[in-house]
Amino acid sequence: MMKKLIKIVALLCFFFFCYHIFKIHQDVRQVYTYQSLVKQILAENDSSENEELVLAMIYTETKGKSADVMQSSESISGISNSINDSEESIRKGIEYLNQNLEYANEKGVDKWTAIQAYNFGQGYIDYVARHGKKHTTELAREYSKTVVAPSLGNKNGQTYMNYHPIALLNGGKLYVNGGNIYYAQLVNFNLQLIKLMQVI
Repeated sequence: MMKKLIKIVALLCFFFFCYHIFKIHQDVRQVYTYQSLVKQILAENDSSENEELVLAMIYTETKGKSADVMQSSESISGISNSINDSEESIRKGIEYLNQNLEYANEKGVDKWTAIQAYNFGQGYIDYVARHGKKHTTELAREYSKTVVAPSLGNKNGQTYMNYHPIALLNGGKLYVNGGNIYYAQLVNFNLQLIKLMQVI
């Protein structure tokens, strides 16, 4: 009886795993429908080497399932989903990313600081420049707690749980109105994920 139960549980786990692999693969395919548009806009900005990075950011932001595929409206207007055209979203997203990368280079900080700043705002680049010049989860957590969250009304350090595995491996807590502490890590993880899914 116990062996039968173990087999059933193992089979259910296998189907659950297969379903998630299939779902991830479908999401990656959806993201890659924007590849030619990403290439075109990057070429216009003389930054074609960032193609896979931009696709990973699209996967991280929306998995390509929203008109504002790069959630660029928050960077431009501060209002979520105020952009309703995918080309404009990608154009503005790449423009903002390039600004961050150029500013990070000026400040002598690593590119992951610039990527985290896509979520936190450009002030994070200045913050990291003053605190070791390299993005870390600890710096992101402190900046989220002391700068981002209070600026958006969370002045008492209120938190909530994020159940993504990367978040859970780092404690799981995010500050309310504090952005995503793990954004750069998620983009990096998703960059490797979409590369893997292209092989499968």
